[in-house]
Amino acid sequence: MVVHRHFDEELSTLKQKLITMAGLAESMIHKAIESLTKRDESLFKEVYAEEKKVNLLEIEIDDLCLKLLALKQPMATDLRFITSAMKINSELERIGDMAVNIAECASVLIKRPPLKPYIDIPRMADLAQRLVRDSLDSFIRQDVDLARSVLTRDDEIDELKAQILRELVTFMISDTSTIPRALQIVLVSRHLERIGDHATNIAEDVIYLVQGKDIRHHIEETGERRK
Repeated sequence: MVVHRHFDEELSTLKQKLITMAGLAESMIHKAIESLTKRDESLFKEVYAEEKKVNLLEIEIDDLCLKLLALKQPMATDLRFITSAMKINSELERIGDMAVNIAECASVLIKRPPLKPYIDIPRMADLAQRLVRDSLDSFIRQDVDLARSVLTRDDEIDELKAQILRELVTFMISDTSTIPRALQIVLVSRHLERIGDHATNIAEDVIYLVQGKDIRHHIEETGERRK
């Protein structure tokens, strides 16, 4: 009984560390975009400082998961939970990397006059942050419906990215001097799209955790790829 209680406490610690990591990843996205829209260099340092915290948490979470697998030898649901936590840990670390990439783009862009008002980029960032938050919430609550909503809403990020690209191509064609700045904004939109992709990966892991069904690459129960 004492052993089981201790195992539950360690699972609770694992959940809390993932929640903390997801919160840091959200904060990094927000500050990276704010550094761009507000042209605030001081936010770069905050993004980099939080990246160090995310990297440390990734190591701590991996170590805890390996410890639980090796020493507790969990079965069935607990085993799926821990292996899913390890994959989600990796996805959150990559989301942090994308936020750093956005901050690096911002550091280039704020040295030049703005190409245009930033409207769709902040919208993409808000969507990306919500997807990260909801994907992790769906994991903690094991909420398949919320996880599936993340998969659906990711399409909105893809649509915004396409819209941004179309607009920037128009700028670049009409004035070649805008090309370096436009390409940096394209990179920002690409990094935000990748954040959405990582959030959907987490959501897919949640569906596997709860239902034992692998939906990666849209593979249905027949085992065939959906066309």
